[in-house]
Amino acid sequence: MPDPTPAVTGLNEKYQRFYNRVAWAYDLWEIVYAGLTHGGRDNARAELLKNLRVKPGDKVLEVSIGTGVNLRYLPTEATYFGVDVSRGMLRQAVRKLPKWKRQATLFFGVAEQLPFRDGVMDVTYHIGGLNFFQNPHKAVAEMIRVTRSGGFVMYGDETEQMIRQSYKKTPFVKRHYDVGEGELPSPMSWLPSGLQASYEVVLKGNFYLVSFLKP
Repeated sequence: MPDPTPAVTGLNEKYQRFYNRVAWAYDLWEIVYAGLTHGGRDNARAELLKNLRVKPGDKVLEVSIGTGVNLRYLPTEATYFGVDVSRGMLRQAVRKLPKWKRQATLFFGVAEQLPFRDGVMDVTYHIGGLNFFQNPHKAVAEMIRVTRSGGFVMYGDETEQMIRQSYKKTPFVKRHYDVGEGELPSPMSWLPSGLQASYEVVLKGNFYLVSFLKP
């Protein structure tokens, strides 16, 4: 099993500090933002999670679980686990999950070094943040590693269109998510060679979803 308390460095450390600072207001900000841009948080989350194949009895891992809000929109008849690099966000999840009548076993850690054995999850997914991980390629490899053969893997984040058009026009966001002028890596480039996956753009072109069954 990987080290349960890995070092947090580089971009992971930068965004750990950021999310620790904003954790207390994160859900409120998302409610306002989703209401202005995507017809409300319920609509946005339903669109982002629509492809997840969660069945009764499944073991489901969310990488970067944040405040745990996604679990509100998933079946209750599964066993949920969550990992996040921000202790502030994890504290919010501990506080809010009972209010939402949801349960999850939570871990502090980085996506590039998940604290689970090989092939123990039926479903592994990540929503938002992968673009700015220290090592997205390794994070995707870890998601695949901990998922059983035949299990479902999905990851998604903002498209380059969203980052270029929205982030650069928002001073607070731009200060924390400066992407420069070069072309951003394709989300499909983080997949192992030869693995077939579905690529879909949702939320009016602002978000991508990559999903596949582990061979």
